[in-house]
Amino acid sequence: MYKFVNVKFAYRAEGKGYTVTSAESVSNARVSLEIKENTETFGVTVRSKSEIEIMKISAEFEYNFLPDDRIFLNGYQSWTDSAELGTDGRVRGLDHIPALVTDKYAFTAYGDYGFTRYSRRKGRSHGFSYGYVKHSDGIFDLIGSLGESSGFTLIRVNTDKNTVTVEKECRGLHINGDYEGLSLYLGSGSESEVFDGWFAWLGIAPSGEKPVFGYTSWYRHYQDINERCILNDLAGLKECKVKADIFQIDDGYQTAVGDWLSVDMSKFPDGMKPAADRIKEEGMTPGLWLAPFVCEEKSELFSAHPDWLLRDENGEPVRAGSNWSGAYALDIYNEEFRSYLKEVFRTVTDEWGFGLLKLDFLYAACIIPRRDKTRGTVMSDGMDLLRELAGAAKILGCGVPLASAFGKVDFCRIGADVTPDWNDKPYMQLTHRERPSTRNSILNSVFRRQLSGRAFVNDPDVFMLRDTDTTMSAGQRRCLAEVNALCGGVLFTSDDMGLYGDEQRMLLDDMMSLRDAKVLAAEFTVSELIISAELEGRNIIRVYKM
Repeated sequence: MYKFVNVKFAYRAEGKGYTVTSAESVSNARVSLEIKENTETFGVTVRSKSEIEIMKISAEFEYNFLPDDRIFLNGYQSWTDSAELGTDGRVRGLDHIPALVTDKYAFTAYGDYGFTRYSRRKGRSHGFSYGYVKHSDGIFDLIGSLGESSGFTLIRVNTDKNTVTVEKECRGLHINGDYEGLSLYLGSGSESEVFDGWFAWLGIAPSGEKPVFGYTSWYRHYQDINERCILNDLAGLKECKVKADIFQIDDGYQTAVGDWLSVDMSKFPDGMKPAADRIKEEGMTPGLWLAPFVCEEKSELFSAHPDWLLRDENGEPVRAGSNWSGAYALDIYNEEFRSYLKEVFRTVTDEWGFGLLKLDFLYAACIIPRRDKTRGTVMSDGMDLLRELAGAAKILGCGVPLASAFGKVDFCRIGADVTPDWNDKPYMQLTHRERPSTRNSILNSVFRRQLSGRAFVNDPDVFMLRDTDTTMSAGQRRCLAEVNALCGGVLFTSDDMGLYGDEQRMLLDDMMSLRDAKVLAAEFTVSELIISAELEGRNIIRVYKM
């Protein structure tokens, strides 16, 4: 288990810097540092009697890493690659990419690159919110944050020095009073024991949501959708003998990202309500895609409401990526923008009749911190806002720091976008950790599987059984389908099921039969993924080439 060593605390007050390193609570006339260590929890609280600027709060633990240990550290957001690593593993940042390329495509916006130091040395890796060490005997030693709303929790391992360092991402935060710096659960036991223990301490009850099956338009049409093709796909879904729960219309119905109430009338001449009504007539919940915290440069919102844009310390708009005509983040604390979002959600749910909202690119809300709020606090506030605005509609979160979504969404993407290729183009494999990749998506599904049913129902993104418009082999398509069924609760496809032949129907039957299986263990090497599961009293093993 983790053996506590000391806490490092640094702050500024009245223009001077101060640093404290201590293994026990300390105080002075200006500030106190309270350290609490119990059997399963560890906490650090700062109490100031006047305004201070926090520069660092971290705790160091000793940990005896064994050569065959497997280490999992959760990636920053939904799309960030997250898989178990060996003790010599590391994660790659962006320092190998020329700055000209990084700036052009705003790669830093998607992940943690702008505020986290990446190490090039083996055995040094990092993650956010939770992580574990898995021993060869099946025992898990888990660290899980109990307080991401006060700031994201960064976990670093150094297997050479046998240390685990946990740091609150709060540099530059100004406080005057009490601040919960670190609040951690430290559990040891079986996989189910440590994850059940963590969520019990979080106070988050099982979601209660049932697994769902359905369709999304994105990976069949991308933005090239219209009322005719949507209705054709709906008819195709009726050909499937598995009853669908949800039919979701993705990006492309609106005139621009951000202009959510401006429907492209050349595509949907009667608006969005008839499509939602038709979906409901078929006994399914209609779903609609939105990216509520971003707009594109060519949108009416961008040009008409520059005051709604999130701006950095220099007053420049904050880029949220290179999607569409250029993505920009919006300020969730701007009251006019909040009123606009309220009207968007009311229209989409009450007037158009959509019962599920896929809310995407949510990380954009917290790309930069505020003087009085950390990134984690901003993201927590953003998720609370969305939950309030959605009302009775179900939320499928996407592109979000996962712990910020715990207990606040019904379903959540836990991996990158899949693609019609196995691992995208070779040059794309050299870019950011959040890039679209079927291979990475599969690994995220496997190694974030413990969240499903505890935090929300996991959405592993779509499966593709079609053998056209894809370069994936039959084995790769089977791997994607079976892993989604074994490890996820949201089973969506973008295939035209009306075109399925005998092979696809057989594979779909095999896939659906795995939905009730319980995954017992998963092992991953660079070239192979092995999943052991139990189904109807018998053990099954799946081996996939990666």
